[in-house]
Amino acid sequence: MARTKEFDPDAALQAALELFWQRGYEATSMSDLVEHLGIGRASIYATFGNKHELYLKALDRYSEMRDPRLLRELSQPGPALPAVRAVVRRFAAEAADEARRRAGCFITNTAAELAPHDTAAARRVELSWEHLETPLHSALVRAQAQGELPEDRDPRALARMLLVLMQGLRVVGKASTDPARVRDATEQALSLLD
Repeated sequence: MARTKEFDPDAALQAALELFWQRGYEATSMSDLVEHLGIGRASIYATFGNKHELYLKALDRYSEMRDPRLLRELSQPGPALPAVRAVVRRFAAEAADEARRRAGCFITNTAAELAPHDTAAARRVELSWEHLETPLHSALVRAQAQGELPEDRDPRALARMLLVLMQGLRVVGKASTDPARVRDATEQALSLLD
């Protein structure tokens, strides 16, 4: 007779996500996971697979929790540039916020730690970036069609610049104690939309 799980796999996955997000992949051992999740090693392996598979599942969970406001804000009818600016400034504010900045962004952290040598993690990072770049591009195309963005600007290149800026804000915000660094870079980049 099969044994029933004595833990909530969903809660365990969330706990693993939080631990990996805080410490990173390499600095989190299976012993750390056992202790933090409060379940046995065999249960972790049986439910989630090895540490790498658990990390990827945590990364998928993080991506599922993607900010639902992003698409809504960038696809509202009316002027598009104010929405683009608001989204970028929100990223900057989060990057500079003392309570949030130390954790950074789990996707950005993964890009720096694993993506250069882990194709599965790199695919997830790239997919996440596409989910950010695509609505930015669409909003900028709309802004150009509405006459808000000059015709000589390339909406795709601007969307990519903003994506790189937003990811960079997460990195700099995580390490810097000077919020002006994040704020000044954001405003300089947004001036390219004028």
